Amino acid sequence: MKKQLIIKTHILVLLTGSLFSLVSCKSNNANSDERPPYVVPDSLMRKLVIDTAKISNITYAVKFNGIVDYNTDKVANIFPLVSGNVQDIRVMPGDYVHAGQILGMVKSPEIANYNSALVTAESNVRLNQKLLEQQRELFKSGLASQIDITNAEVNYEQALASKVAAEKILSINGNNKNGEFYIKSPVDGFIVQKNVTNGMSVRTDNGGNMFTISDLKNVWVQANVYESNIESVHEGDLVDVSTISYPDRIFKGKVDKLMNVLDPTSKVMKMRVILDNPGYILKPQMFATIALNNTVKNKAVAISSGDLIFDHSQYYVIVVTGKKDVQIRPVEVLSISGNKAYIKAGLSQGDRIIGSQALLIYGSLNS
Repeated sequence: MKKQLIIKTHILVLLTGSLFSLVSCKSNNANSDERPPYVVPDSLMRKLVIDTAKISNITYAVKFNGIVDYNTDKVANIFPLVSGNVQDIRVMPGDYVHAGQILGMVKSPEIANYNSALVTAESNVRLNQKLLEQQRELFKSGLASQIDITNAEVNYEQALASKVAAEKILSINGNNKNGEFYIKSPVDGFIVQKNVTNGMSVRTDNGGNMFTISDLKNVWVQANVYESNIESVHEGDLVDVSTISYPDRIFKGKVDKLMNVLDPTSKVMKMRVILDNPGYILKPQMFATIALNNTVKNKAVAISSGDLIFDHSQYYVIVVTGKKDVQIRPVEVLSISGNKAYIKAGLSQGDRIIGSQALLIYGSLNS
């Protein structure tokens, strides 16, 4: 009986020891699975941009849709100076031309008539010069009076005046004696409109221009302002303009003109923005979006919009107080205007936020 009791006691001791050993192993494994806090490497820490949350007035952007157009205050419209048949058109819309460059030619009977008038005027000058010389010789012989000489001088002077007029008319129209009028550009710039083709007849009284030339160094953006936004727009306001062609580029301009009348059909007011056009990259008829910033009296915590990380339908930021104290913090965004984000909840004034490599650190914290 004693022997059986001793055996049972030994078994109980062994089981208790095994149980303590198993618990100890599990505890050690649990401790080994605990993840050490993320530490920003020194090489990365030196490169990070750290932003500070600040309190500022809330700015919101009012956006308008518009179309790029050429500046009609800086264009040259070329109208036909003579009637005739258009030939030898040498340019197309979009071509850059220089002042004095030939754009085409008009074969015109008017030019032939101008040349004929000059030839006739030159003949009259020679004739009246001879008649004046004859009257002076006859006066010396007593066969002509002073009145005859005076009349001859007047006729000669009138013939000279007619010749000068014929020369100037021909010169204004190209000084061509073959019945050809050359269409020339008066300025440097781009052909933005071309309304003639080879073989087309033109007249001086039809009111239409043949070409429109603009330098495109600056352009207009024409936009519609709806009634609800009229109070937010003022002449001289600075705006940001973006286009479909250059989605990552912002063009700075200003409101140049508000038309101050509503279109009776669409019920919108026209707005005109002037933009510099470096490299002529903005083309007439491009679609554009105009963003005009308005600041209100309400205040909120503001950070750079580039600090935000959007994941799983939630905005986050990386808050840092040191390289060993980095944490992901969810935030509630009130609004985003340009490069600024206004935070409703989740941040306080003075919080330091990682503004570069945020996605990299976010991924490291989540892995």
